[in-house]
Amino acid sequence: MPALITVHILLAVIWVGGMFFAYMALRPVAASLLEPPLRLPLWVQTFARFFPWVWAAVVLLPATGYWMILGPFEGFANVGWHIHLMQLTGWAMIAIYLHVYFAPYRRLQRAVADQNWPEGAKQLALIRRLIGINLILGLVTVAIATGGAYLAGYLASLAD
Repeated sequence: MPALITVHILLAVIWVGGMFFAYMALRPVAASLLEPPLRLPLWVQTFARFFPWVWAAVVLLPATGYWMILGPFEGFANVGWHIHLMQLTGWAMIAIYLHVYFAPYRRLQRAVADQNWPEGAKQLALIRRLIGINLILGLVTVAIATGGAYLAGYLASLAD
C-alpha cells in the first residue's frame, strides 16, 4: 500500500505541477519574448517531453487508485465522499487530456510542420484554455485528496 500511494501521489504531482509550471511560468514568458515561428515549435517540443509523463499518469493514477479502493479499502462503500469526488475530477481531467492530445495537439503539430503560424496559434490558444481548466480541476483534486478526509471528519463532528 505505501508504494501505491507514493506512485499515485508522485504522478499527480508531476501532472498538476507540470501544468502549473507551463501555465503560470512558461506560457507568459514565451508569449512575451517569442514570435510564433519560435514560440509554437517550443510548445510542440515541450508537450512532446511532458505528454509521456501525462500518459503515465492517465494510466497509473486510475490503476493505483482502484487497486487501493478494491484492495485495502475493500470496495467503494468503504471510502469517503472525497474519494468519489476525487475519482470524478480525475476522470474529467483524463477526458480533457485525451481531447487535447488527440485533437488540438495533433493539429498544432501539423500547423508547426507546415509553418502555418495562424493555425498553430489558434490550436495553442485552445490547448491553453483546456489546460487552464485541467489545472483548476487538478488543484481541486489535490485539495480534495489532501483535505477531504479532514473536512469529512470535521463535518461529522458538527453533526454530533
